[in-house]
Amino acid sequence: MTATLFIIIATVLISISAFGNPRVFEQLKFNAHDIRQQNQYYRFLGYGLLHVDYMHLLVNMFVLFSFGNNVEIIFRDHFGESGRLYYVLLYIGGLLFSVVPAYLKHMGNPHYNAVGASGAVSSVLFASILVYPQGSVVFIFFPVPIPAFVFGLLYLLYSAYMAKRGTDQIGHDVHFWGAVFGIVFTALLDFSLLLRFIDYVF
Repeated sequence: MTATLFIIIATVLISISAFGNPRVFEQLKFNAHDIRQQNQYYRFLGYGLLHVDYMHLLVNMFVLFSFGNNVEIIFRDHFGESGRLYYVLLYIGGLLFSVVPAYLKHMGNPHYNAVGASGAVSSVLFASILVYPQGSVVFIFFPVPIPAFVFGLLYLLYSAYMAKRGTDQIGHDVHFWGAVFGIVFTALLDFSLLLRFIDYVF
């Protein structure tokens, strides 16, 4: 079983379980105030296993499935046996790093909550764009290939818009920081990947 498939299965099972069990949702959701006051550091990871609803879950897992398998394969081909480990670190690192700004901003606010694997998924998405910039995305309702780096830009613009609205519990701002982590982490693994991306795009 690939790491991508394992992550998807675990996330789907726990998310669906939390839909019908508010106690699980309350225990795992990201709340900076509770983390700081009650040392509940497990929330830094737990929130990524939760989603607001089925659509939120479907979108994140679709993006992860669409890009994660490619990144995992490319990492294994490029880095050998260490590739899978690097991929797992990319996902977990994205989950942790992307929510740090929210933690620093809201540690005194007991009412701020966020859930979703968006930060980690964004890390994988932008790592995919970096290692395979010639890739494209095709939607059923818009059957025209969109260059991967264009899709990534649109993804960030949508995230910024939704974060500004702030009308749900989805941590939209983590998309940006997840993207930053995905790019920086992958570039640090092999800087030539970043140079190749720049050469392709420009």
